[in-house]
Amino acid sequence: MNFRPGLLNGFFVVVLTGLLPAQQAPPAAGESSSRHHPKLLTQPAAPALDPGSISDGVYANPYFGFTYRLPFGWVDRSKAMQDDSAEAANDPAKSVLLLAVFEQPPEAPREAINSGVVIAAESVSAYPGLKTAADYFGILAQLTTGKGFQEANDPAEVAVSGRSLIRGDFSKQTGKATIHQTALVFLEKSYVVSFTLIGASEDEVNSLLENLSFAAKKPARAAPGR
Repeated sequence: MNFRPGLLNGFFVVVLTGLLPAQQAPPAAGESSSRHHPKLLTQPAAPALDPGSISDGVYANPYFGFTYRLPFGWVDRSKAMQDDSAEAANDPAKSVLLLAVFEQPPEAPREAINSGVVIAAESVSAYPGLKTAADYFGILAQLTTGKGFQEANDPAEVAVSGRSLIRGDFSKQTGKATIHQTALVFLEKSYVVSFTLIGASEDEVNSLLENLSFAAKKPARAAPGR
């Protein structure tokens, strides 16, 4: 299944390129937008979301039902990397950078890999035909391998505090060091939500993953008896 590149996948490699993904060009004059977005495949637009907030070193996002504990001393660059975050949060057609934290500030000497965590959300409607989180990894694989990364394994389902996500691992040799980058993706409320973890080793990435937690879903109420 083929999908047009959207915005969220750009966040997956933002720490490598230093740039946010560009907006896609509009249709050329005389072309109908329906040619690019077939009506039969168009997904329903996602509702506006609450981007969440940080308090006492913990990022909480009640809208998607998860929290992330920030590593001590890390730099929060969320606002710097989403200068139009307020507009994006109210526009379901745009991707929203929810959190971007790094071990070092951007001006620090790059003698080592700058570990980081990037969390983003994008409307499913940006990808006509996308049905599952696994579908989205076709896009991520193309993007990351295009940046010199290699797939360490096939995307697979994993459980994080009882929540099912799809995980894919990538790596790239840079001189004497190796960048390890892991993506975890799930679909929720008509959004694609991704967690990108960057570290100098598999152990570091797995340690970063341990800071992620999902709230337990409340069981459905039983129908009242007649």
